[in-house]
Amino acid sequence: MIIWLASYPKSGNTWLRFFIISLLMGKKTNLNLNHLKAILSYPDKSQFKGLISDFLDLEQVAKNWITSQDKINHDNSLRLFKTHNIFGKFKSYPFTNDKNTLATIHIVRDPRNIVTSLKNHFNITNYKDAKEFLFKEGQILTLSDKEKEKYFRKEKHPLPQIIGSWKTHYLSWRNMKKNYLLIKYENLLLNPEDEFTKVANFLGRFFNHNFNRDTVNNAIELSSFDKLKKMEKEHGFSESAVNERGEKQNFFYLGPKNDWKKILDKNITEEINKEFQKEMSELGYL
Repeated sequence: MIIWLASYPKSGNTWLRFFIISLLMGKKTNLNLNHLKAILSYPDKSQFKGLISDFLDLEQVAKNWITSQDKINHDNSLRLFKTHNIFGKFKSYPFTNDKNTLATIHIVRDPRNIVTSLKNHFNITNYKDAKEFLFKEGQILTLSDKEKEKYFRKEKHPLPQIIGSWKTHYLSWRNMKKNYLLIKYENLLLNPEDEFTKVANFLGRFFNHNFNRDTVNNAIELSSFDKLKKMEKEHGFSESAVNERGEKQNFFYLGPKNDWKKILDKNITEEINKEFQKEMSELGYL
């Protein structure tokens, strides 16, 4: 059965994954960013081998979402997957179902700060274009031409994902009725002990394990932003985006210092506030 770690891009999913890996493995292993591979992204080429012929064809991928998850869950083991996909349908094909999904941790972030992170991560020309990325309905996340060159012959690489607009993405996962936990990125920054304890307690229900306070605090320390940034600087990070020159972009770039109030101009801020007013108010961002 699958526990989804669901988020819109640049909302803290990687931070959450590293905390969970630190929680499960921290005292046994000298952790580095390569351990993030213990929680794979979905959909990924490795999960669709033998099911589709074109790994960049969204319709082929969507048509086999359920079949691939049936295959993953053949032994009913507990597995965690990161996804940026919406919880919904492409044409008539549902992303997942009750048979394959056990629970969801949904991490959300203020869209005004996502804009600034998107610009850096995807090498977007300016904040106006990054804002339009956030607004676009039917937005699809797929490999760039440079990334296609990088991943083409590899056994594992991300497949196209439908992320939609920030609003569509948020509402789709918020409507998940089964074993659902909502976590705000901003609360992880302000109250890491309380928020990560919520995550540990939620996971403990399914792992049938009580994570004690020392274990949780150890995982928080191991997954601090400064430590993640240092790991990336020393060893690199396979999930970093590649720019037009073929150079890797820093994944852990701004992090906690990312402050839309100091970066975005008034017009872009007002447009975001207007576009997502209801959802941002619901989340306490307005």
